[in-house]
Amino acid sequence: MVDGQGMKVVVGMSGGVDSSVAALLLKQQGYDVVGLFMKNWEDDDDDEYCSTRQDLVDVASVCDVIGIDLEVVNFSKEYKDRVFADFLREYEAGRTPNPDVLCNSEIKFKAFLDHAMALGAEKIATGHYAGVREWTSDGRTEYQLLKAEDGTKDQSYFLYRLNQAQLSRTLFPLQAVYKRDVRGIAAAAGLHVFDKKDSTGICFIGERPFREFLMRYLPTRPGEIRSLDDDRVVGEHQGLMYHTIGQRKGLQIGGIKGNDQNGQHDAWYVAAKDMAKNVLYVVQEHDHPALLRDRLGAIDLNWIAGRAPRTNWVYAAKPRYRTVDQPCEIDALDAERAEIAFAAPQWALTPGQSVVVYESKVCLGGGIIA
Repeated sequence: MVDGQGMKVVVGMSGGVDSSVAALLLKQQGYDVVGLFMKNWEDDDDDEYCSTRQDLVDVASVCDVIGIDLEVVNFSKEYKDRVFADFLREYEAGRTPNPDVLCNSEIKFKAFLDHAMALGAEKIATGHYAGVREWTSDGRTEYQLLKAEDGTKDQSYFLYRLNQAQLSRTLFPLQAVYKRDVRGIAAAAGLHVFDKKDSTGICFIGERPFREFLMRYLPTRPGEIRSLDDDRVVGEHQGLMYHTIGQRKGLQIGGIKGNDQNGQHDAWYVAAKDMAKNVLYVVQEHDHPALLRDRLGAIDLNWIAGRAPRTNWVYAAKPRYRTVDQPCEIDALDAERAEIAFAAPQWALTPGQSVVVYESKVCLGGGIIA
């Protein structure tokens, strides 16, 4: 199938199977494809957790097999200034940010997009599992961000901060492709990355012991861990920034009983942080009332269409990535804040994380949980 008509597209390539197949599909569709590898982290580029060198080798091999040119660009300064600095500020303030969201809006669809346009590209493309379409309704044309067909891999949640200008220049070749088929396509084309493990961890930094990594940049500040139910001291933390709402592992208080003894050592969960007193509050029971909320406030809003959705209308929202869409209404809305009410209580709503709003398969946008 040839429909690209020679249009120049720069594909962000990470060395993984998804971006490799995205480039392959565009090449097969007749686009003039250029691969672009972004180096975005330098602080410990030689340790066991940073795979930049091997990733670049993999990208070069894939580009050679596909038959496309490869560009390499260093966005380490942009990443540190625009993404990592904010990441640290949020943790220091006691919130739990999602760096993948900011990474997409500031690096992949801003710094990368600008660089690609300077190279003469008409479009950019990535290996995200998402879609984009041009939609006209009531005489108004807009670009919509869509969920991927493969619901288990859909990444529209991480892209909700994109705007009309960015979407108008973006292709998502994997929108209708399932992950199991992506690996098969790569294998059939002779791409050696067909069985490469998917990357995890912090965007562009990788998977590593998180607390130890954070301690390099945010020094410890020990304080008390208290039971929210009776205010007794049950342990000590090394810093509120190292903990998140709903956290169970790593508290090191598993042997202390709650009020309801019954010979049980029920698990403890982080329920709240008192930044002023430097106290971490915990509760027992997964479904403790302190961990359940049926509404939230969201700030730092971004609506993809450039206009806010209607209030008092049933939507679906994800208050974290790995959740099923939750029915909700937007009770109140202005330029600074949205109040979202859920049909059922949500577990461990976490300040700093993103809540993303959908209408059917269309991602409308969202904001940061306040």
